[in-house]
Amino acid sequence: MTERIIVIGSLNMDLVGIAPRIPVVGETLTGHKYFSEPGGKGANQAYAAAKLGGNVAMLGRIGDDDFGHAMKSNLEEAGCDVSGLLKISRAVSGVALIFVADSGENSIIIVPGANNLFSAADAEASAEFLRGAALVLLQLENPLPTVLAAARTAKRAGAKVILDPAPAQEVPEELFELSDIITPNETEAAILAGMKPSRLDPQQALAVARKLQARKARTVIVKLGDQGCLLVEKDSKHLQPPKVKAIDTVAAGDVFNAALAVGLSEGMELESACRFANAAASLSVTRLGAQAAAPTRAEVAEFSATIPRK
Repeated sequence: MTERIIVIGSLNMDLVGIAPRIPVVGETLTGHKYFSEPGGKGANQAYAAAKLGGNVAMLGRIGDDDFGHAMKSNLEEAGCDVSGLLKISRAVSGVALIFVADSGENSIIIVPGANNLFSAADAEASAEFLRGAALVLLQLENPLPTVLAAARTAKRAGAKVILDPAPAQEVPEELFELSDIITPNETEAAILAGMKPSRLDPQQALAVARKLQARKARTVIVKLGDQGCLLVEKDSKHLQPPKVKAIDTVAAGDVFNAALAVGLSEGMELESACRFANAAASLSVTRLGAQAAAPTRAEVAEFSATIPRK
């Protein structure tokens, strides 16, 4: 049995429209595909971790509605423990309106709904649920006081905290200090470092990661999309990903975090867990959707066998 992973975070029903490109302000485009599926950064990470064979549970809030029921069932069918999901009858479930271009780029509007009713007091009351967890995964789609309380509670329970600081926003140094690993993508890393969001090459990413470490971050893994990831501790290492043709990058970062946690829960060294995460995320971008794109462990193993050894 692998060590226990608990994801504390958001659940949203994704409503996805695909068009040749993402519309600009004031423009209406005709798309050529639409679908809906369970999403939310927290649920995406929990679902992907379960698909990859992780021993995973999720804490979160959903509405007592069709979307909420569907999101809970989807996690349960993947093998995730959903006993920590609470239905809020006075709220609707969260939704995400996602625009995807044929290039794979995306733009997202989130309406949090029940996610915003997951309070700091709720997180503090989860201490018993967190008992025995080795890893706790956090994101920033819940209210920031809730995320901070969850990090404090996780540390008191003896768990390692992996923070995905997305969507990008200013966070207190205490949250960096409580997190054992933070995993921003290049845009999020730049914003957290007080810079304009932009694409980063590995050298620029290293400079940004050092700024985050100066703010009490410990281990920083900058997710660089088709450039892989940069692992920054005392030293740094650029880990290149397998080459694939991306058709949809939605939730690739969530798959990365899920695979990273699963690898660590199985005793992988951090660099090996990052390579495993690169492979899982690379495979996910060859498919449409968020949770629908999450690969199984067998699929990642088969895909990894095709990657040339360096």
